[in-house]
Amino acid sequence: MRRLIALALLALAPACSNKSDETSLPPPTEGQLDPIPNPHEGTVTPLPDPEAQSGSVGRAPRRLTVDQLDKSITTTVGRPWTDLNKYAPSLGRADYALVNTENTEPNLVFAKFLEDGARVVCLAQATDEVKKSATTQHVLTATFTTPTGPVGDLTKLTDAQVTDAVVYLSTRFWGSPLQGEELPKWKNFFTQAATRSKTINKPEQALAAVCIALMTDSRFLTY
Repeated sequence: MRRLIALALLALAPACSNKSDETSLPPPTEGQLDPIPNPHEGTVTPLPDPEAQSGSVGRAPRRLTVDQLDKSITTTVGRPWTDLNKYAPSLGRADYALVNTENTEPNLVFAKFLEDGARVVCLAQATDEVKKSATTQHVLTATFTTPTGPVGDLTKLTDAQVTDAVVYLSTRFWGSPLQGEELPKWKNFFTQAATRSKTINKPEQALAAVCIALMTDSRFLTY
Protein backbone atom coordinates (compact mmCIF):
# COMPACT_ATOMS: atom_id res chain seq x y z
CA MET A 1 0.00 0.00 0.00
CA ARG A 2 2.78 2.42 0.93
CA ARG A 3 4.57 1.61 -2.37
CA LEU A 4 1.42 2.47 -4.37
CA ILE A 5 1.07 5.82 -2.57
CA ALA A 6 4.73 6.66 -3.22
CA LEU A 7 4.38 5.84 -6.92
CA ALA A 8 1.25 8.00 -7.16
CA LEU A 9 3.03 10.97 -5.58
CA LEU A 10 5.97 10.61 -8.01
CA ALA A 11 3.57 10.57 -10.99
CA LEU A 12 1.84 13.75 -9.80
CA ALA A 13 5.09 15.64 -9.11
CA PRO A 14 5.92 16.70 -12.74
CA ALA A 15 2.35 17.85 -13.34
CA CYS A 16 2.38 20.01 -10.26
CA SER A 17 5.80 21.42 -11.19
CA ASN A 18 4.69 22.36 -14.71
CA LYS A 19 1.55 24.01 -13.38
CA SER A 20 3.53 26.12 -10.94
CA ASP A 21 5.97 27.17 -13.70
CA GLU A 22 3.11 28.21 -15.97
CA THR A 23 1.47 30.28 -13.28
CA SER A 24 4.78 32.04 -12.54
CA LEU A 25 5.07 33.35 -16.14
CA PRO A 26 3.45 36.69 -16.99
CA PRO A 27 0.26 36.42 -19.05
CA PRO A 28 0.84 36.80 -22.81
CA THR A 29 -0.06 40.15 -24.33
CA GLU A 30 -2.20 40.52 -27.44
CA GLY A 31 -0.23 39.92 -30.62
CA GLN A 32 2.76 38.47 -28.78
CA LEU A 33 4.59 35.66 -30.59
CA ASP A 34 6.23 32.71 -28.97
CA PRO A 35 10.03 32.88 -29.20
CA ILE A 36 11.53 30.85 -32.06
CA PRO A 37 14.95 29.25 -31.61
CA ASN A 38 17.69 30.35 -34.01
CA PRO A 39 18.16 27.46 -36.49
CA HIS A 40 21.65 28.74 -37.43
CA GLU A 41 23.01 28.90 -33.93
CA GLY A 42 26.35 27.14 -33.78
CA THR A 43 26.38 26.35 -37.53
CA VAL A 44 27.57 29.68 -39.03
CA THR A 45 31.29 30.04 -39.68
CA PRO A 46 32.47 33.53 -38.69
CA LEU A 47 34.08 35.72 -41.36
CA PRO A 48 37.86 35.91 -41.33
CA ASP A 49 39.64 38.86 -39.80
CA PRO A 50 40.02 41.58 -42.49
CA GLU A 51 43.46 42.48 -41.13
CA ALA A 52 44.62 38.97 -41.99
CA GLN A 53 43.14 39.21 -45.50
CA SER A 54 44.84 42.40 -46.74
CA GLY A 55 41.85 44.46 -45.67
CA SER A 56 39.21 42.41 -47.49
CA VAL A 57 36.74 39.71 -46.58
CA GLY A 58 35.59 37.01 -48.97
CA ARG A 59 37.12 35.79 -52.22
CA ALA A 60 40.16 37.47 -53.70
CA PRO A 61 39.54 39.95 -56.57
CA ARG A 62 39.60 38.42 -60.06
CA ARG A 63 41.22 40.02 -63.07
CA LEU A 64 39.23 40.53 -66.24
CA THR A 65 39.65 37.99 -69.01
CA VAL A 66 40.72 39.20 -72.44
CA ASP A 67 37.15 39.11 -73.76
CA GLN A 68 35.86 40.97 -70.72
CA LEU A 69 38.63 43.53 -71.13
CA ASP A 70 37.70 44.03 -74.78
CA LYS A 71 34.04 44.69 -73.93
CA SER A 72 34.94 46.92 -70.98
CA ILE A 73 37.22 49.15 -73.05
CA THR A 74 34.70 49.45 -75.87
CA THR A 75 31.83 50.25 -73.50
CA THR A 76 33.75 52.59 -71.22
CA VAL A 77 35.92 54.57 -73.64
CA GLY A 78 33.61 54.35 -76.61
CA ARG A 79 36.01 52.63 -78.99
CA PRO A 80 37.74 49.22 -79.12
CA TRP A 81 41.42 48.48 -78.74
CA THR A 82 42.05 47.24 -82.27
CA ASP A 83 45.33 45.48 -81.42
CA LEU A 84 43.89 43.54 -78.49
CA ASN A 85 43.63 40.23 -80.35
CA LYS A 86 47.24 40.64 -81.43
CA TYR A 87 48.39 40.72 -77.83
CA ALA A 88 45.71 38.39 -76.46
CA PRO A 89 48.06 35.42 -75.83
CA SER A 90 50.38 37.66 -73.80
CA LEU A 91 47.39 39.01 -71.90
CA GLY A 92 46.37 35.51 -70.84
CA ARG A 93 43.95 34.20 -73.45
CA ALA A 94 44.04 30.40 -73.81
CA ASP A 95 44.83 28.99 -77.26
CA TYR A 96 43.42 25.54 -76.36
CA ALA A 97 46.35 23.92 -78.13
CA LEU A 98 49.11 24.40 -75.57
CA VAL A 99 47.18 26.41 -72.97
CA ASN A 100 43.72 25.27 -71.90
CA THR A 101 43.02 27.70 -69.08
CA GLU A 102 42.70 31.46 -69.32
CA ASN A 103 45.26 33.22 -67.16
CA THR A 104 43.64 35.89 -65.00
CA GLU A 105 46.57 36.51 -62.69
CA PRO A 106 47.79 40.14 -62.60
CA ASN A 107 51.40 40.36 -63.77
CA LEU A 108 53.86 42.83 -65.24
CA VAL A 109 53.35 41.62 -68.81
CA PHE A 110 49.61 42.25 -68.59
CA ALA A 111 50.17 45.67 -67.02
CA LYS A 112 52.68 46.67 -69.70
CA PHE A 113 50.51 45.73 -72.68
CA LEU A 114 47.41 47.23 -71.09
CA GLU A 115 49.18 50.54 -70.54
CA ASP A 116 50.19 50.57 -74.20
CA GLY A 117 46.61 49.86 -75.22
CA ALA A 118 45.25 52.52 -72.90
CA ARG A 119 47.54 55.13 -74.45
CA VAL A 120 46.33 54.29 -77.95
CA VAL A 121 42.63 54.14 -77.12
CA CYS A 122 42.49 57.10 -74.74
CA LEU A 123 44.51 59.44 -76.96
CA ALA A 124 42.42 58.55 -80.01
CA GLN A 125 39.17 59.19 -78.13
CA ALA A 126 40.42 62.42 -76.57
CA THR A 127 41.64 63.73 -79.93
CA ASP A 128 38.30 63.01 -81.56
CA GLU A 129 36.38 64.71 -78.77
CA VAL A 130 38.54 67.82 -79.07
CA LYS A 131 38.86 68.05 -82.86
CA LYS A 132 35.70 66.27 -84.02
CA SER A 133 33.35 67.26 -81.24
CA ALA A 134 30.36 67.61 -83.54
CA THR A 135 30.53 64.01 -84.78
CA THR A 136 32.06 62.17 -81.83
CA GLN A 137 30.35 60.55 -78.87
CA HIS A 138 31.41 62.51 -75.79
CA VAL A 139 32.82 60.29 -73.07
CA LEU A 140 35.80 62.04 -71.52
CA THR A 141 34.14 65.46 -71.82
CA ALA A 142 30.53 64.43 -71.28
CA THR A 143 29.97 66.63 -68.22
CA PHE A 144 31.25 69.96 -69.54
CA THR A 145 30.59 70.09 -73.29
CA THR A 146 27.55 69.98 -75.50
CA PRO A 147 27.30 67.50 -78.38
CA THR A 148 28.10 70.28 -80.86
CA GLY A 149 30.26 72.55 -78.71
CA PRO A 150 34.07 72.66 -78.54
CA VAL A 151 36.00 71.45 -75.54
CA GLY A 152 37.78 74.77 -75.04
CA ASP A 153 40.32 75.63 -72.36
CA LEU A 154 40.29 72.96 -69.64
CA THR A 155 42.02 75.29 -67.18
CA LYS A 156 38.92 77.50 -67.17
CA LEU A 157 36.69 74.77 -65.76
CA THR A 158 35.26 75.65 -62.37
CA ASP A 159 35.95 73.57 -59.29
CA ALA A 160 32.42 72.16 -59.49
CA GLN A 161 32.93 71.19 -63.14
CA VAL A 162 36.19 69.41 -62.35
CA THR A 163 34.44 67.57 -59.52
CA ASP A 164 31.59 66.52 -61.79
CA ALA A 165 34.08 65.34 -64.44
CA VAL A 166 36.22 63.10 -62.22
CA VAL A 167 33.20 61.71 -60.34
CA TYR A 168 31.45 60.88 -63.61
CA LEU A 169 34.55 59.29 -65.14
CA SER A 170 35.38 57.21 -62.06
CA THR A 171 31.80 55.94 -62.00
CA ARG A 172 31.97 55.13 -65.71
CA PHE A 173 35.32 53.32 -65.49
CA TRP A 174 35.05 51.68 -62.07
CA GLY A 175 31.34 51.51 -61.30
CA SER A 176 31.76 53.63 -58.16
CA PRO A 177 32.31 57.38 -57.74
CA LEU A 178 35.40 58.97 -56.27
CA GLN A 179 34.86 60.18 -52.74
CA GLY A 180 36.66 60.92 -49.51
CA GLU A 181 40.38 61.65 -49.63
CA GLU A 182 40.70 60.34 -53.18
CA LEU A 183 38.46 62.98 -54.73
CA PRO A 184 40.73 66.03 -54.16
CA LYS A 185 43.77 64.03 -55.31
CA TRP A 186 42.16 63.17 -58.64
CA LYS A 187 40.85 66.72 -59.05
CA ASN A 188 44.38 67.98 -58.54
CA PHE A 189 45.67 65.49 -61.11
CA PHE A 190 43.07 66.66 -63.63
CA THR A 191 43.95 70.32 -63.01
CA GLN A 192 47.69 69.74 -63.34
CA ALA A 193 47.23 67.77 -66.55
CA ALA A 194 45.06 70.55 -67.97
CA THR A 195 47.64 73.20 -67.07
CA ARG A 196 50.52 71.32 -68.66
CA SER A 197 48.57 70.52 -71.80
CA LYS A 198 47.71 74.21 -72.22
CA THR A 199 51.39 75.09 -72.59
CA ILE A 200 51.51 73.01 -75.79
CA ASN A 201 47.94 73.82 -76.80
CA LYS A 202 46.87 70.18 -76.76
CA PRO A 203 43.93 69.68 -74.37
CA GLU A 204 43.54 66.13 -75.67
CA GLN A 205 46.76 65.25 -73.83
CA ALA A 206 45.15 66.10 -70.48
CA LEU A 207 42.01 64.12 -71.24
CA ALA A 208 44.06 61.16 -72.39
CA ALA A 209 46.20 61.25 -69.23
CA VAL A 210 43.13 61.04 -67.01
CA CYS A 211 41.66 58.25 -69.15
CA ILE A 212 44.90 56.22 -68.99
CA ALA A 213 45.12 56.61 -65.23
CA LEU A 214 41.55 55.40 -64.80
CA MET A 215 41.96 52.45 -67.15
CA THR A 216 45.22 51.19 -65.63
CA ASP A 217 43.83 51.39 -62.09
CA SER A 218 43.20 48.02 -60.43
CA ARG A 219 39.51 48.91 -60.00
CA PHE A 220 39.07 48.81 -63.75
CA LEU A 221 40.83 45.45 -64.10
CA THR A 222 39.33 43.47 -61.23
CA TYR A 223 35.88 42.51 -60.01
